[in-house]
Amino acid sequence: MVKIAVIPGDGIGKEVVSATIDVLDTLNLNFEYEYGEAGDECKEKTGEALPKETLEIAKNSDACLFGAAGETAADVIVRLRQEMKLFANLRPIKSYPNTNALFDNLDFMIVRENTEGLYIADSEEYTDEGAIAKRIITREAEEKIINYAFDYAKNNGKSKVTGVHKANVLKKTDGLFKKIFYEIAEKYPSIDTEDFYVDATAMYLITRPQEFEVIVTTNLFGDILSDEGAGLVGGLGLIPSANIGENGALFEPVHGSAPDIAGKGIANPTAMLLSAEMMLRYLGENEKADKLDKAIITVLSEGTYLTGDLGGSSTTKEMAEAIKKNL
Repeated sequence: MVKIAVIPGDGIGKEVVSATIDVLDTLNLNFEYEYGEAGDECKEKTGEALPKETLEIAKNSDACLFGAAGETAADVIVRLRQEMKLFANLRPIKSYPNTNALFDNLDFMIVRENTEGLYIADSEEYTDEGAIAKRIITREAEEKIINYAFDYAKNNGKSKVTGVHKANVLKKTDGLFKKIFYEIAEKYPSIDTEDFYVDATAMYLITRPQEFEVIVTTNLFGDILSDEGAGLVGGLGLIPSANIGENGALFEPVHGSAPDIAGKGIANPTAMLLSAEMMLRYLGENEKADKLDKAIITVLSEGTYLTGDLGGSSTTKEMAEAIKKNL
């Protein structure tokens, strides 16, 4: 029995998680789900955004499915990543049919360092002049994430890895990142390498995104670039993500809790379903992941059951039900 921690969280997180579990049940998986509370509503009810019980459920699982958190996101998802030592954040940018994608031939992966940079606990403080934040870059963490990116490329048929930084200005922190990037690149002679400044990369994602295969970068840059990538392929409702560690993993859609549409039943479940697909592959259920992917693509291609963000009028449940029927 595979233990799956399920943390629906806030807003549309609850809706898309419910729809996704319903679809997964169709695949006859040997999964045991254990639910935990977290997020804004949990904090209002219990005084804690991420209770100890929920953290233990996540830590003791084989994999975790997470929906979304609202204003308490830093106290929930950032803490989960740190407590579970989930050092790699994978965000695929892939074109799907009928999704208003700006390009129909994109398929690249952004590999984002997940544990340091500016996104660390207590990194900010007020001063007499205003406020200050610390940016932490360590050799250990950057070696780990860059090695992961090259291994990902090697194991997934990718021929190029792009390192993204701002070493011309952040000479010590990003200078170290760039140095480590090329040190590790020497161990992978069959993989092409290049590096760009983050601002140039932001432009290239618009002007020539087809040239990217695997991008590896630091925490904040990866967060920003992956949302830009979402804009290339139809929006945040289509972008899944995986948080991978040496002894655990958490899968979540990139979109947030979307309070403006929460409770209306109209959220796009695709990103959550694709996150579940990534979880299936992580757990070695590749055949069932392929089936789920095919069912999602079929529903998107037919265009009959699409949510409002994709130009349709279907509810979350109606779109999920169409995917279930295709399974």
